[in-house]
Amino acid sequence: MAVSARHPRRTFLGATAAVTAAGAVPFFPSTRRAFANEAATDRPLVGCIGVGSMGTGDAHGHAQFGDVVAVCDVDSRHAERAKHDDKIGKGKADAYGDYRRVLDRPDIDVVSIVTPDHWHVKIAIEALQAGKHVFCQKPLSLTLEENRLVRAAAEKHPDKVFFIGTQQRSDRDRFMRAVNMVQKGLLGPIRKVTVGINGSPTGGPFQVAEAPKELDWNMWQGQALAVPYREKRCHYEFRWWYEYSGGKFTDWGAHHVDIAQWALREDAKGKGPVKIDGADAKHPVPFKDGYPERDDSYNTSHDFAVTCTFPSGVEMVVTSRGDNGILFEGEKGKLFVNRGKITGAPVEEAWDKDAFADADVVTLYKGKPFEGHKNNFYRCIREGGLPVSDVYSHVIAMNTCHLTAIAARLGRAITWDPVGETITGDSQAAAFMARAPRSGYEIPRV
Repeated sequence: MAVSARHPRRTFLGATAAVTAAGAVPFFPSTRRAFANEAATDRPLVGCIGVGSMGTGDAHGHAQFGDVVAVCDVDSRHAERAKHDDKIGKGKADAYGDYRRVLDRPDIDVVSIVTPDHWHVKIAIEALQAGKHVFCQKPLSLTLEENRLVRAAAEKHPDKVFFIGTQQRSDRDRFMRAVNMVQKGLLGPIRKVTVGINGSPTGGPFQVAEAPKELDWNMWQGQALAVPYREKRCHYEFRWWYEYSGGKFTDWGAHHVDIAQWALREDAKGKGPVKIDGADAKHPVPFKDGYPERDDSYNTSHDFAVTCTFPSGVEMVVTSRGDNGILFEGEKGKLFVNRGKITGAPVEEAWDKDAFADADVVTLYKGKPFEGHKNNFYRCIREGGLPVSDVYSHVIAMNTCHLTAIAARLGRAITWDPVGETITGDSQAAAFMARAPRSGYEIPRV
């Protein structure tokens, strides 16, 4: 079934969704840039929730493919800046302080979620329930339980594209090439993987202060316990507090652990490590039973080497030490890759000269042509199918990321059943799988 570009945007999207839900994929020439050059009546309408530093960059990207008609941020300074940005709202978008105002709008087709991590899953699930396609920045979740909840919601709404902002999955010359070499067996059986993600910064004590009048501090905290405002708890710095994120375990882990498990084919449901040893981990403040004893300083781990063991016996060490990047060690050779380079004998000797054809790239792209990261998102909205950075594989990577953080917080080894998705034989560790939300900020259970 093909849909004419002359059809109104809503008619087009509705027809595409119906075809996708029915299990078929509408045909469009693969060389056609999804949405970018369509008539104004055929471009999706986008709502951007969270328009701080990263949110602004993502909003610029979305505006290439759709029309941003709403921006939202609990900091009105961010919302107003995005509203009047010539590459985002162009002075015409509506600005909101409450994301629910965006989800309530039936005209909005796509939502971009670039909030602090502890808000991602709640907004994403509610967006799916509101009939929106979802772009969500990494790391997707705050807890292991949230992984289950958001995956269940995605499964219930298969006609909606759910895309994760892990842009390394669209780096053909470095990360995709490394994944292809490992999956093709060019390095031989993999013995060990070292994932360098650096350590969280240290800092504090930070003083309590009055929240800026433009910031809704209560709303910003969301499901987390309400605490006095400290500037270094908010905006970009939230990453270094376990209350809102997982430090580098989830910040960079969402990128590099994802690539490592993709290469190892450990990124599908039922896959993942069975043992995670966090004995070699330090934190910048004292911890007791996995919780920081101070509330005025960064508390995520700054120095660690957590070893994850897969059922095959392959060890993956997630560490703050050494270079940022991924080192694959196989029986035939070693391969290192990060955002700046890909090195090792397999690259210098071009082992993959005849093993990295366009067909291999299309396979990694789940049947789609290789193109920019957001291009893939909007192509999938138009054509159906899973995006290169899908919610299902990302949940598996995030399971590992959260497990490394839990093991590091407790300072010992824990065991994981990847099929049942539960921490076994350790009730204290298992208690970290979920977190009771503050009243009024509960996450929908699908």
